[in-house]
Amino acid sequence: MKNRSLSKFAVPIGVIGIIVMMVVPLPTFLLDLLIATNITGALLILLVAMFVQRPLDFSVFPALLLVMTLFRLALNISATRLVLRDGDAGKVIHAFGDFVVGGSLVIGLVIFLILIIVQMVVVTKGAERVAEVGARFTLDAMPGKQMAIDADLNAGLIDEAEAKKRRADVAAEADFYGAMDGGSKFVKGDAIAAIIITVINLVGGFGVGILQHGLAPAEAMNQYSLLTVGDGLVSQIPALLLSVATGLITTRSATSGDMGSSVTAQLGQNKLALRIAGGAALGLCVIPGLPKVPFLIIGATTLLIAQRVKDPEPEAEAAAAAAAAGEADRPAPDSPESLLGEMRVDPLELALSPDLVDLVDTNGGDLLDRVRALRRKMALELGIIMPPVRTRDDLDLPLSSYAIRISGVDAGSGQAPPGTVLAIGDGLQALPGRAGIEPVFGLAGKWVPAELHYQAELSGATVVDRASVIITHLAEIVRQNASRLLGREDVRSLTEMVKRTHPVVVEELTPTLLSLGQIQRVLQALLDEGVPIRDLVRIFEALSLRAKVSVDHDGLVEAARAALGPAIAAQYAANGRLTVITLEPMLEQSLLESLRPSETGAFMAIDGMRAEAIVSEAGRLVEAAEQSGITPVLACSPQLRLPLMRLLRAGSRRVQVLSYSEISGSTAQIETMGVVNGAYAGAA
Repeated sequence: MKNRSLSKFAVPIGVIGIIVMMVVPLPTFLLDLLIATNITGALLILLVAMFVQRPLDFSVFPALLLVMTLFRLALNISATRLVLRDGDAGKVIHAFGDFVVGGSLVIGLVIFLILIIVQMVVVTKGAERVAEVGARFTLDAMPGKQMAIDADLNAGLIDEAEAKKRRADVAAEADFYGAMDGGSKFVKGDAIAAIIITVINLVGGFGVGILQHGLAPAEAMNQYSLLTVGDGLVSQIPALLLSVATGLITTRSATSGDMGSSVTAQLGQNKLALRIAGGAALGLCVIPGLPKVPFLIIGATTLLIAQRVKDPEPEAEAAAAAAAAGEADRPAPDSPESLLGEMRVDPLELALSPDLVDLVDTNGGDLLDRVRALRRKMALELGIIMPPVRTRDDLDLPLSSYAIRISGVDAGSGQAPPGTVLAIGDGLQALPGRAGIEPVFGLAGKWVPAELHYQAELSGATVVDRASVIITHLAEIVRQNASRLLGREDVRSLTEMVKRTHPVVVEELTPTLLSLGQIQRVLQALLDEGVPIRDLVRIFEALSLRAKVSVDHDGLVEAARAALGPAIAAQYAANGRLTVITLEPMLEQSLLESLRPSETGAFMAIDGMRAEAIVSEAGRLVEAAEQSGITPVLACSPQLRLPLMRLLRAGSRRVQVLSYSEISGSTAQIETMGVVNGAYAGAA
C-alpha cells in the first residue's frame, strides 16, 4: 500500500518540482544529478519503446513525452542561470564542453547544429507525419472495427466481456494515435527552443563576461561559449533519444514480438540475401583506394551469419514428402472407400461460389470461426446439437452467390459480392452498388463497396458485412429446419447427457416406456412448432407420465408442451402482456365435436367452406395485430390445439396456437384482441 501511494504522488510532485526549477536557482551538484537523471530517463524510454509488444502497451508515452520535455527545458533554464550568474554550470556541462567538443567552439557548434538537424528535420518530421496519418486512419477505421465487434457478438463468437474489452482497445488506439499526433509537436518545439536558448546563452554570456566581470572579449567568448555549447549538447542528447523513441512508437507495425526479436527474425529469414550482401562487401575490396580490412571484416561476418541461418528448403522438402505420402495413402478414386465417401450426404452444407472462397481463408476470412460459434449459439437457443457445417466451393453456383443445403437439398440461397457490404435502409441512391435483399427478413438494400461503409452509415443505413449476412441466413435456416437436423444419434447423445445428471428420469422413460424413435418424433414435433427442447428433464418427466396412459404421438406432444407451458407462453409475451385471439364458444364446441381420430393424428371433420372461413378470419386478426406491432397467439382447448394448428398451416397461416393449460401457467397479463366465429357466406 505504501509503494502504491508513493507511485501515485510521484508524477505530480515531479511536475511541481519542474516548475520550481524554472524559478528557484539550483546548486551545481543537484544540477549534475538532475542532468544524469534526464539522460538515463531518456535512454530508459527509448529501450521501453523498443521492447514493447505493441504501441498501446506504452500508452502513457505521449504524456511522458510532455513531462520529459518540460524537465529538459527546466534544466536548460537552471543551467543558463548558473552560467550567466557564476560562470559555472556543474561538472557534467563542463565535461561536455571541454572533453566532447575538444575545447573548440567551432567543433561544439557544428556538432550541436548537426544534432538539431537530425532531430528536427529527419526524426521529428517523419514521426510527426506518421503520427498524423496513423491518427487519421485509426479514426476512419473506428466504425468498421466497432461493427465487426458487434457482428462477432451477435454471432456468438465472443461474449459481452470480450466485446467490451475490444471496444475499449479500439477507443484507446484512437486516443493514443491522436495524442501521439500532438506529442510529436512537443519534440519539434523542443528542438526549436534549444536553438533559441543556445543563441541567447552565447550572446548573454558574452555580454555578462565583458560588462559585469570585466573579461577580455576572447576570454569571455572562450569561457561562456564552451559552457553554452556543453549545455546544449547535454540537453540535445536526451532530446534526440526521445525523438527516436517517438519515431519507433509511431512506426511500429503489427508485429507480435518486441522490435529486436522482430528485426533479427525478419532480416535473417532469407539466407540468399545475406550471402549476396556479404559477397558484395568482399567485392568492394578490389576497388583501388578503399581500405581492405573493414570490408573484409564486415563481409566475412555477414557470410558467417548466412551460414548459421537455418535453411528452409529441407522443411519444404519434408512437407512435400509428407504430402506425397498422404497422396500415396489415399485410396484410389474408384475404390469402395472413395465411392462411399462421395455418396455420403451431409446433413448441413454451405456451398460458396469460387469468388467467395476468401470468406473461409484462414489468413483473413472468419466465416469458419463464426460457424463454430453458431453451433454453440443454437445449442443454447434451441437445445439441439447442430451438425458440423460442411463448407465447400461449388463451380455450378453463379458468381457472388452461396447456397445452404440440408441433406443435399437447397434450403436457402443468397448473394454476397466480394469487396462489398450490405447497406439496408433508405437514401442509398447516391452510393454506387447493386440492389440486394437481406435474406432473413426480406429487407431491400444495396451491396456497396466496402470502403464506402462509413458513408452508408452516415446516410442512416444499417451496414452488414458479407460473413454476417451468411451466418444470419444460416442461423434462420437452422431454426426453420431444426427438426430435420435432429437425428436419432443426436437424441441418443442428448439422452446420455440427461442420464449423467438425472439417471432415474431416463431409466424410467426409455427403453421401458418409449423407444428412442418415439422420443425423437416428440422432440421433432416440438421443434417444428418453435419450442426449444433445452429443458429435457421436464420433457422426459412429462413423457413418462403420459406414456403410462397412452403412447399416442399427439398426446405425448401435448403432455410435453403442458410441462413447458410457462416457457412457451413467455416466448410470445411482450412487456409482461400476452395478446390472445380466442374462438367463439359455440364454434369451439362444434369443432371439438367434429374431432376424428386417424393414423396421422386427430383431425376436424368440417366442410371446406367453414375451414376456409376459420383460416381466413384468424389470418386477418393476426395481420391486423402485427401491423400494430403485436404478435398474438390463438388460444383454444388442449384437445383442439394440434388439429387447429394443422388446419392453419394447411392454409399457409403461420399462427401460433396455444392451449388454455399452457397460457394458464404464464405470469404475463392476458389481453384478448379478437374472436374467431367462423362465419361464412351461405351458412345456415
